Amino acid sequence: MKSHVTVSSDRIVVEHLELVDPQLASFVGQRDPAEHAELVERALRIGLQTICSAGVSLSTDVVRSEFAHLTERLEQTHAKAAQALEQQLRANFGDGDGRLPRTLEQFLGDNGKLRTIVAELFDPNRREGAMGQLTTQLQRYFDGDASQLARLLDPTREGSPLHQFRNELTTEFRSLQERLAALEAGEKARAEERAKGTAKGIDFEDVLEQRLSEMARLQGDLLERTGNEAGDAIRSKKGDFVLGIDPSRTRGVDLRVVIEAKDRSLPLRRFAAELAEAKANRRAAVALAVFTPPSAPSGVAPLALIGSDVYCVHDPETDDSVALEAAVRLARILALASLRESSIQLDVPAVQEALAEIVRQVGEVQGMKARLTSISNAATDVAGTLDAMRAGILRSVTDVEAQLEVVDSQTDTSRPLSA
Repeated sequence: MKSHVTVSSDRIVVEHLELVDPQLASFVGQRDPAEHAELVERALRIGLQTICSAGVSLSTDVVRSEFAHLTERLEQTHAKAAQALEQQLRANFGDGDGRLPRTLEQFLGDNGKLRTIVAELFDPNRREGAMGQLTTQLQRYFDGDASQLARLLDPTREGSPLHQFRNELTTEFRSLQERLAALEAGEKARAEERAKGTAKGIDFEDVLEQRLSEMARLQGDLLERTGNEAGDAIRSKKGDFVLGIDPSRTRGVDLRVVIEAKDRSLPLRRFAAELAEAKANRRAAVALAVFTPPSAPSGVAPLALIGSDVYCVHDPETDDSVALEAAVRLARILALASLRESSIQLDVPAVQEALAEIVRQVGEVQGMKARLTSISNAATDVAGTLDAMRAGILRSVTDVEAQLEVVDSQTDTSRPLSA
């Protein structure tokens, strides 16, 4: 009967196994029949394991032999690859003969292509080079009267930005000149109209009253307009304004400054007589005469001290009242000085020096005002200079007031007088 072997994942089943071997049959027959099955199973297991172990040993020897051959072949291959790599490196990077040194020398050497290209590119003598083209462009834009820069900056060439600016500036100057001419014509017409009117002095007195009132308020004084009122003299109205000085500064004495406003010409000697009458009519210690520029006598503009009276010129058409302010403050100083004892005198040279400085600076202010109307582009600088001069004038007046304080300290140390 033929034997049949079935093999599954974890077992081997042998059916109808028949083994013909007298020696082995005798060996099994000597054992207990109950052990025959177990003995045969063990014999089969041991035999298969022996065969399996012999196969594994055989496979290891084969692998070891093949690995040795493979290692030898790899060493030979590596040796050949290293030799080939060395040859390639020498061919490409070797000193002198390598491709890379020869290529670098060809492009970057002393006579290389790069040096030649750069030399040609930046040669100023070659018009095709970069420097030649740059020089041409610079000459085109910056060199000579035909350059782009010259055309852009030439205000006489139509189409240039400065040409448009010049036209705008010319138009503005022309407009400013026309406005100044119109203002001058208007002022002239108003002056002529005032000269023709029957009450030509009234508007001047109105302006003067406003300016004097502001100054009086700052000093604590009292201003009265008295041109239409009779004074101490019978039916006399001499004295257009009376400035009553603050009584707290005069020890309660009624101290006055009479102010005459004149908008018409009058001989100086005759006007001096009128001032004397005005002082007597208004019981004033000092007289102040204020003239308009057309009516001012020669020698009194912008400010003058004649005898014990103060003269000044004030233009009602302008806002400049520095000469008027200096004149009012000088008149107050002279009035306050009249209260002092005659034995103690002011420092006359110092007062005269300060007064001369006031007259000089007031004249400069008026001169700068004239420049301001004709030089419009310097208006800011002129205005700043005018402010500095005005401050100088008031400092000079303060110097005169300081002389009065010195006298006051000598006469009464208990209560100082200040202007």
